[in-house]
Amino acid sequence: MIAYSLRRLIQAVVLLFIVSMVTFALIHSAPGGPSILANPDLSRDQIEQMSESLGLNDPLPLQYWHWITSVLQGDFGISYNTIEPVINLVGNRLPNTLLLAGIALIISIAIAIPLGVFCATHRNSFLDRMVTSFTFLGVSVPVFWLGIMLIVLFSVQYRWLPAGGMATIGEGFSLRDRVEHLILPVFVLVIGNLAELTRYTRSSMITVLGEEYIRTARAKGLVQRRVLIGHAMRNALIPVITIIGVLLPRAVSGAAITEAVFSWPGMGSLAVEAATTRDYPVVLATTLTVAAVVVLSSLITDLAYGFLDPRIRLG
Repeated sequence: MIAYSLRRLIQAVVLLFIVSMVTFALIHSAPGGPSILANPDLSRDQIEQMSESLGLNDPLPLQYWHWITSVLQGDFGISYNTIEPVINLVGNRLPNTLLLAGIALIISIAIAIPLGVFCATHRNSFLDRMVTSFTFLGVSVPVFWLGIMLIVLFSVQYRWLPAGGMATIGEGFSLRDRVEHLILPVFVLVIGNLAELTRYTRSSMITVLGEEYIRTARAKGLVQRRVLIGHAMRNALIPVITIIGVLLPRAVSGAAITEAVFSWPGMGSLAVEAATTRDYPVVLATTLTVAAVVVLSSLITDLAYGFLDPRIRLG
């Protein structure tokens, strides 16, 4: 298991290095440049001096070398827009996204897996049909539309919950206030996650319950609960873990729409702002951070595979 983990870790480091090179090349090869250089108040000489000070006139390989060596020392550079260290911007935004995405994912898993198992063991029942209809609806509904409708209903019409932000402006930290600001964006993320996880859990469990070893376990007289927990769940969870491994990085990187709708100060909104203004250091930092989350999620998923099925680890 240790050798397997080390091998996967080395692969992860190599992959991050490749992602950094490709991202750097794509950003700098795009037409135009940072928005600060497009300021009409700047003269041509001032633009040239600024480009020189930012190192944008150096050859691309040299620019990458300077950037990657700084990153390896923990320095992601300075934001072109805010003139702040990029590491501070990411450090301030990443916990907010992890809080939002983490709560949504935990709630989704806690509901989806038992619900999917129940629907698999009660196929074609009224609840199974209702849940199946809900999953199709949850996958189909656009995130931005659902978020706007929730704001109109619960924030504008009834004034039960805040329309956006992470806390009430002008007030100190309050757990109740933070929870109230989390309810709507978490609900939007949970709907999408819940739909996918429930569908895959139900489908995987139905497949496993049709296997011969399950019929053999039942023929031995084992009770339904022991058959499900002791025999079916372990194999049925393998494809579900795959979906969870996909949802985690998607929650970090793909929550940009939800964060934009609810004005949540997270990584998604930071990445959108940086891409809009061509803030190269911030774009590179956010991309590398998301890539690291993807690689880490993949590593954890592979290790979970090895734990659930020793054949995968040994292979």
